[in-house]
Amino acid sequence: MTRDMSTKVGNARTVLDSSSPAADLATVGLTKASEQPIPELEVRVSELDVSQWKGDLLAIAVFEGGMSDEAFGILDKDLNGLLADVAAEEDFTGKSGQASFVRIPGQGFKRIGLVGLGKLEKSSLARPWKGVGESIAAAAKTAQASSVGIVLSALDQEGVDSNAGASAITSGVILGSFEDTRFKSEPKAPKLKRVEILGLGSAPELEKKLQNLVKVCTGVISARQLVNAPANVLTPSALAEEAVSIASSHSDVFTAKILDEAECKELKMGSYLGVAAASVNPPKFIHLQYKPPSGDVKTKLAIIGKGLTFDSGGYNLKIQGSSIELMKFDMGGAAAALGAAKALGAIQPLGVEVHFIVAACENMISGAGMRPGDILTASNGKTIEVNNTDAEGRLTLADALVYACNLKVDKIVDLATLTGACIIALGNEIGGMFTPSDELAEELSQASSAAGEKLWRMPMEENYWEMMKSGIADMVNTGGRPGGSITASLFLKQFVDEKIPWAHLDIAGPVWNEKKKMATGFAVGTLVEWVSKHASSS
Repeated sequence: MTRDMSTKVGNARTVLDSSSPAADLATVGLTKASEQPIPELEVRVSELDVSQWKGDLLAIAVFEGGMSDEAFGILDKDLNGLLADVAAEEDFTGKSGQASFVRIPGQGFKRIGLVGLGKLEKSSLARPWKGVGESIAAAAKTAQASSVGIVLSALDQEGVDSNAGASAITSGVILGSFEDTRFKSEPKAPKLKRVEILGLGSAPELEKKLQNLVKVCTGVISARQLVNAPANVLTPSALAEEAVSIASSHSDVFTAKILDEAECKELKMGSYLGVAAASVNPPKFIHLQYKPPSGDVKTKLAIIGKGLTFDSGGYNLKIQGSSIELMKFDMGGAAAALGAAKALGAIQPLGVEVHFIVAACENMISGAGMRPGDILTASNGKTIEVNNTDAEGRLTLADALVYACNLKVDKIVDLATLTGACIIALGNEIGGMFTPSDELAEELSQASSAAGEKLWRMPMEENYWEMMKSGIADMVNTGGRPGGSITASLFLKQFVDEKIPWAHLDIAGPVWNEKKKMATGFAVGTLVEWVSKHASSS
């Protein structure tokens, strides 16, 4: 018997399609994103025997050394010894990262393969198992498969969270199967349409988990599309249009407010507007509010994403070697916030209200722009001497943080591709977490672990504030190279009500995959997990 969960990844407008009014604002290069809706991908949990499954590609997940297990032997017998033949022919041992697929005639499936889960004691983390799903997705692409069966009976044993493992692997398949081709002259439509989980029997709890998982994956894909989009397409107005689209798609739980430059001036957002001053593309301050469809609100949260749709560095121009060509990803925090909003709009957790805030703009150069040495006044009245126009993200976040505090929220998390210093410290796969709150740090650590994403708590050394002092203003906007990510977090702290628990996530490293030359959608899963933990059960 097959249980159809009726859950699909898809049914969503492509990010920045040609029908979007904001997409027409771009004038450089005459480029528009082609239509590429998030693909229809159906996920099922099936109780079928493996030998009865019919489809294009059958993948069996195996722990290292697991070929000698009784369960593997029974499965191999059901398949007439096919698995043992594949393992011997391909020298497959089940090590993490191993994957062997072969074409098999005369079966209900066209190809069969083994994928390695690695050693049992090292396989409790979601992240390595996402890689297993990505390997399966890669094999499905090569085979042009429209249907994939994944046998996870190896997870059905003591000490293994089979639901978490199945979710992580399925997430890897969904995200690994998506390819952003909106800007190619010949866009490709994905072939994969159906994924079935086999070998875990009846699993109603897993079914429910997968229903939410596919919604989260839709949010991750949306975030990837936003970051991938070039700056001549994704202007601040286009980013605001995306927020409005999310609110329109989930109008029962979302409202959107977009503040223009004049309205931001009324709120005295001099820090944010100073950054935006040089660009011909006007700034857009985005406030997307989620309210649950029913019941009382017990917790109010704010999520702030840095939204620099392009960062030239301003008069402190980014030079060769500073990745100026990649500065479209300087809105990776905003993309994560909006991706999480899209996912939560579909999941609709109860008991929690969430405010998504983005101060969107560009950091450019012109005679009207912010100069080194200028003094900006933020909306809380604090003054900032600009000693580096390329430390602009924190200037936009300053006014966004003040705005969030004025909403009287219970907790705040901001996300930003803020400093190269954090990449030097933690590399390209780990985000830095800065917070004075031990409780909030633990919440985010648990959320990131559940999402298969990596955060590492960093120190907020108060003595370093000495580097941020100005002779003529309240502070400067950068303290130099030593401890650069720490001084950046101390700067942001000046704009947060000390009574409100707050965390800053520096995601400059993991927002982009240099090998694939694509965005990752990092932090969407963490944010959804964090918000969901604050939701009430009824």
